[in-house]
Amino acid sequence: MATGTLYVVATPIGNLEDVSARALRILREVHVIASEDTRHTRLLLQRYGITTPQVSYHEHNEQTRAQELLRRLQEGASVALVSDAGTPVLSDPGFTLVRQAVAAGVPVVPVPGASAITAALSVAGLPTDRFVFLGFLPRKAGERRRALLDIARIPWTLVMFEAPHRVVRALRDLRAVLGDRQVAVMR
Repeated sequence: MATGTLYVVATPIGNLEDVSARALRILREVHVIASEDTRHTRLLLQRYGITTPQVSYHEHNEQTRAQELLRRLQEGASVALVSDAGTPVLSDPGFTLVRQAVAAGVPVVPVPGASAITAALSVAGLPTDRFVFLGFLPRKAGERRRALLDIARIPWTLVMFEAPHRVVRALRDLRAVLGDRQVAVMR
């Protein structure tokens, strides 16, 4: 029996019209959609009349759900992996499943689209020829400052995610550790 395909599907960031025709087709055609939050993904699916079944796939069930989805892929099912917004795996759940699928020889196909990283870079007015993506900074101040110290000498544009309620504290730590650097805050 042939294995299925794992599709890593980018979803809109804030505007449901920012989704590709290919992404919508894949979401209609797969056997199951692995969603970071099924309630959130349901809004997108309802908007476009997509009735494909969903299963939750988030940081709290990633290990066990990845094994279940890998088994289904090996049995020939096709699976779409989506996050709440943007491209899965990039500071979102999905790495475990993608890694296991690659190791098992299951085809993994990206379905590109919205990415908070490239969207922010495109309008920040900062150099984009070289940049480093850091993901989410640690929540605790001491750990956050140590992480920033690790990258303090990198001269390139630094891109990071931060929760809205921690932005001010993170900016203070950025200033304290990295000094006088140009910053752009995006939402």
